[in-house]
Amino acid sequence: MSKAVFVNQYGGPEVLSYQDNPIGAPGPGEVLVRNTAIGVNYIDTYYRSGLYPAKLPLIPGDQAAAVVEAVGAGVTGFNPGDRVGYASKPLGAYTSERVIDAVLLVPLPEGISNEVAGTTLTRGLTVEYLTHRLYELKAGETALVHAAAGGTGRILCQWASNIGARVIGTVGSEEKMDIARENGCSEVFLHQQDFAPQVRELTDGQGVDIAYDSIGKATFMKSLNCIRPRGMMVSFGNASGKPDSLDVLELAKRGSLFLTRPTLYGYTSNREDLLLSAQRYFTAITSGLLDVENGVPFALKDAAEAHRHLEDRSIVGSPILIP
Repeated sequence: MSKAVFVNQYGGPEVLSYQDNPIGAPGPGEVLVRNTAIGVNYIDTYYRSGLYPAKLPLIPGDQAAAVVEAVGAGVTGFNPGDRVGYASKPLGAYTSERVIDAVLLVPLPEGISNEVAGTTLTRGLTVEYLTHRLYELKAGETALVHAAAGGTGRILCQWASNIGARVIGTVGSEEKMDIARENGCSEVFLHQQDFAPQVRELTDGQGVDIAYDSIGKATFMKSLNCIRPRGMMVSFGNASGKPDSLDVLELAKRGSLFLTRPTLYGYTSNREDLLLSAQRYFTAITSGLLDVENGVPFALKDAAEAHRHLEDRSIVGSPILIP
């Protein structure tokens, strides 16, 4: 009998319930996997709280490292015993075993541990599309990165810096400033302050080429004030809540800005894009371009504690669930 963590009603971490979860055999095109390390990401808290409404009950989670246990009819490219990872809809990763469509799986190469894949795959694929496909970040450009000491922020700052971009970061506490600098930021501010004047000063009044905002409500308008004319605003998270509604004329007032609200699923919805993104991310790790974390382990039954760890922004280190 598989075990899983369910959301039976919306709320805080206390609503996460550890229950039995019967699993059937894989059907055509499907694979039965045994999860070895399950990622815990902010999007999981959005589904738990109801910010992202979904039919209840639900099993949260969209990311894990796993081992193939059995394959259904018509599945090619995967065999029992293969190490795989996934970071994609549908939800349901907070479980010891699950049946999943084979097209959602990526092979884990040598040099990529279960813990690294379980901790960072969603974040790494996110950073890949943010820096390579949504907007091809170039050497000499300047990027503003919020939550620069967080799980996604650290990968984003490293990758952008290694591309040759100048990275200006924001963090939630002075204790995190050194972490942001160690991961590629040339300048760091507290995101609670009005950092826009300082960012403008650092860029000789022009503003940054692109702002990557995963915080949301608390930083959204301040981010817009940091961007050069015809620059790009990327709102890809809601850690402080959903941004307020925007009058589109605000984009015109600030110099014909571009605004996008992307999701990972929009950039990995076909298999070719998924494999490209994963290959690019794994190569960045194995080549030494990126230094990524193994995660802070919690037992699957302790998912509520893992969510509290994630949402306490004073803590450094991304949680993973170990079945």
